Amino acid sequence: MSMKNISQHIKVTVDAIVFGYNREQGISVLLIKRKIEPFLNQWALPGGFVHDEETLEDAVERELMEEAGISINYLEQLFTFGNPHRDPRSRIISVAYFGLVKSSDFSLFASTDAAEAQWFNIYELPQLAFDHASIVEIAIQRLRAKITYEPIGFELLDRRFLFSDLEQLYMKLLGHDIDRRNFKRKVMSLGLVVETNEKAPAMAAGRPGKLYSFDKEKYQQLKVKGFDLDNLI
Repeated sequence: MSMKNISQHIKVTVDAIVFGYNREQGISVLLIKRKIEPFLNQWALPGGFVHDEETLEDAVERELMEEAGISINYLEQLFTFGNPHRDPRSRIISVAYFGLVKSSDFSLFASTDAAEAQWFNIYELPQLAFDHASIVEIAIQRLRAKITYEPIGFELLDRRFLFSDLEQLYMKLLGHDIDRRNFKRKVMSLGLVVETNEKAPAMAAGRPGKLYSFDKEKYQQLKVKGFDLDNLI
């Protein structure tokens, strides 16, 4: 078929699935409340139309700043969503990006098309606009798969942390308990985490716990090479 016989009226948007981690609250996702139709006053993922002269990455960064007032250094492309009926306005394809950040590092500020911006626990989400509930679910599945072959935690934990903090992080991400003994043995054997000479202050009658840190060089190596934690978590 020649190109002159093809008629298209497709528009492109980007959506950002930004997961936030907080030790007390677990895993949350950033949502904005829409202040325009369609889905006026409903919660949705930050995102919007791609401008003619910008890249997809520039578009998602701009939308996050405009709608939530935040800047994130790196988001990974998740998937392209193109159901013909996913948007009531017209035929719109969305390219979704996702990432995981320390939520306490960000102060949210809604503007442009957003009336509010807020973190929601992934297990307590409100009704979402468009097909965003499905997008979030796919992003959660990708995140849970990702942590079995790539180290996560350097940006989310304190510079010095209890090993139980790392265990809690992985359990929150996975949504279930882990074999803590095997998990620690595997992580330590990888050289990913090193024991320091420091101890955390004692809690009540408990003994002060040993503090650990990430080996930055090994962490970066494993982000490139990957590893296998699947059989332990």
